[in-house]
Amino acid sequence: MEQDKKRILVIEDDQQVRSMLEDYLVYFGYEVVTASDGLQGLKEIKSRDYNLVITDITMPYVSGIGIISVLKQNHPDIPVIAITGYGYHAEELANEKKADRILPKPFEIQELKETIENLLI
Repeated sequence: MEQDKKRILVIEDDQQVRSMLEDYLVYFGYEVVTASDGLQGLKEIKSRDYNLVITDITMPYVSGIGIISVLKQNHPDIPVIAITGYGYHAEELANEKKADRILPKPFEIQELKETIENLLI
């Protein structure tokens, strides 16, 4: 890994969304690791260091809410962006668990890029 290249973990069960996020983030200059569900995401969090985590909220096995809880308990310094297509209730849960930012789907890629840049300052 290049010294100044930031590593981002994307946890998203929708393969299309996961691939799109990975493509954009790589294009923006980040090293990207992906996980297709919360269980795989937790394994990735334990296996290496990340500068930022992007997680869907509603996923099989372990939800994004579970990911945020574990991450904030064990790595409170790693910023988390929660993404959801399920509206206000899911956003409230993510907020309670201390997600650093919540983006409702669909979101603009430019908004995601600015959010990441602001969290990685």
